[in-house]
Amino acid sequence: MAIVIAFTGCQESEFADNYANPNKIGETTVPKQFTGVLVANKDYVLPAYWNYFVVNRTSTRRWTQSVGWANDLGQYVVGAASVDGQWNTFYSVFQQYRELEKVYNTLSEEAQQKNRIFWLAATVYVYDHTQEMVDLFGYIPFSEAGKLSQNGGDYLASLPAYDSSVSIYTTLLDDLKSIADELNGISLDNATSTIFETQDYINNGDLTLWRKYCNSLRLRILNRVSGSSEFSSRADSEIASILGSYPVIDSNDENIQIDVISLDTPINSEGFQSGLEDWNGNVAGKAMIDHMLASSDPRLVAMFEPGENAGGVYQGIDPLAASSDQQDLIDDSMVSIYNRSTLSRNDFFPGMLMNAAEVSFIKAEYYLRSGNDASAKAAYEMGIEQSIEWYYWVNTLTNDGISGALTPVTGTEIDAYIADAEIAWGGTNAEKLELIAEQKWIHYSVVQLNESWAEIRRLDLPMLDFQPDASNTQSLPPVRWLYPDNERSRNTDNYQAVSSMDNMTTKLFWDVN
Repeated sequence: MAIVIAFTGCQESEFADNYANPNKIGETTVPKQFTGVLVANKDYVLPAYWNYFVVNRTSTRRWTQSVGWANDLGQYVVGAASVDGQWNTFYSVFQQYRELEKVYNTLSEEAQQKNRIFWLAATVYVYDHTQEMVDLFGYIPFSEAGKLSQNGGDYLASLPAYDSSVSIYTTLLDDLKSIADELNGISLDNATSTIFETQDYINNGDLTLWRKYCNSLRLRILNRVSGSSEFSSRADSEIASILGSYPVIDSNDENIQIDVISLDTPINSEGFQSGLEDWNGNVAGKAMIDHMLASSDPRLVAMFEPGENAGGVYQGIDPLAASSDQQDLIDDSMVSIYNRSTLSRNDFFPGMLMNAAEVSFIKAEYYLRSGNDASAKAAYEMGIEQSIEWYYWVNTLTNDGISGALTPVTGTEIDAYIADAEIAWGGTNAEKLELIAEQKWIHYSVVQLNESWAEIRRLDLPMLDFQPDASNTQSLPPVRWLYPDNERSRNTDNYQAVSSMDNMTTKLFWDVN
């Protein structure tokens, strides 16, 4: 049976039956396996407990200062649970992808053409998360990963070597360029179109959105490597080509995200509350609150609410304050928290993959590098408008009004914000880049944490202060994650080839600042 998201009354067990787990069955189909790829990490796209509380609470949420916390010992060490969760989930996706590849390759040429869209869309989706993994770990198993089923269950033959970060980025860019060209000309017959629409709970079978996802992902990847010697010339030439000839995400109506249709299905954000709020995980950081207050940011009330005993005053935790003082502010409910109706108590919060504001900020940075100041300014201001619009829109989805209703933001308020001395486009190119980086950081907040951490490492912007941890050799936030213990013990020979860089201080190749 094809998976249908706009249904009611479906239980999780029923939902699971609608895609094939290669560990459990012997037969599957390309459409089912495509949905299996999407389902394998749905809780790392939709806000869920494990990813938010176990994986990100003590790592990227803190290292991006999207939240505040009371300083403690070992706070800059990558936790094993964080690493295992991220690593195992990605390779579950990859396993599903390899099974899709296996099934697809057994089809006749005619059947392959009929099912081609499932393969192309799955590749775009997997490559999105592959970039994320590279940006966390550096070298990872890629070209030979996930082939246990294809290798007939031969475990030893399936232990994968690690691919270099540069080679993976090259593959992503080369393949996505080919996919973009193919998607521009692809057409589906009625039967395939209906099946694709049913199986695809991200873009609901909309080919235009898959084209925009593919090309916007190319922009993200190219921008990430634009300062590296390996890709600098390729990056700007390809970005120019994309912006001139390929469709990208231009508005919030085109955001690539998983929409929550019904809370009677497993496609929901009910785990967001515990994931973000438990153990005071939704406490605001001083840098973000101060920036938003200083410029009268319209997003402030949509993103945050004052502490219960703060008398309506917004404030965040100072990362340089004494730990006891930080904890007192938290315990006394004097610190701002993330708006619960917009975020953590919003069971309809969408699973974000790529969005219009992010694309606009990438455009702004590219135009700034290229000397096109007028276009850079326009893209920067458009990104701000799109970000404000998105946060106010997502607040309207909530099924929990605990934080109170928002007064809709007006165009006059947005214009005043953009004209504010702290926000207005101007100054040197370095100062303009800082403006872009700050807006990107606010927009990402706790929604796109891995992207935020990658951009902060790449640009060293915004400039954030951290209290050094004198008790640990890792005294400040790391620049990469450690490999899981299982890699050392089970994939020993291949791990040895990368063991010299398995530390928290070896920068990624694109981290040149």
